Amino acid sequence: MAQAEWIHIFKTEANDLMHNYGHTWHLEFDSSVIPLQPEWRWKEYIRNAGARFQCTQCQRIWPSNLVKVVFHMRLMGRRGTVKLRPMRQSCKICLDAPMEDPSIMLDHIPTLMRSLVKKIRIKCYNENLSEGNSYYEGVDVRSPHEPDFCEGCIHGICAGGQTF
Repeated sequence: MAQAEWIHIFKTEANDLMHNYGHTWHLEFDSSVIPLQPEWRWKEYIRNAGARFQCTQCQRIWPSNLVKVVFHMRLMGRRGTVKLRPMRQSCKICLDAPMEDPSIMLDHIPTLMRSLVKKIRIKCYNENLSEGNSYYEGVDVRSPHEPDFCEGCIHGICAGGQTF
């Protein structure tokens, strides 16, 4: 996952927050983010994304439209921070396979960042905006979701595609 591209797209999408409020926002990847347990004064947003995974043991590649991306956000003074953690999956073929990071489709990242900035405006600035999510075109998936191999399901935020 190209973190620099995520950060660049986020800065572009969050530019209006600087112009409208005079606040700067920073995006960081943080694997210590725990879903459904944001730190005190942090807000949470969880979103689905389409991605591909590749097993580091057998090189198997599989797609998923049920990759949860967890965002924790906080505005302190004039600076906002967003911590981002994409949920991983493991290979269903390999015994004791490690959890693999998703490769989220590059054309899905702007949609994710627009939705994130909208949530920031709702949760951190109390703007009255509709809660609807932006649509993204999913990846071609030919097999069912495997909850036993999904970090989102393990953390209780996916359950085979249900959003809580």
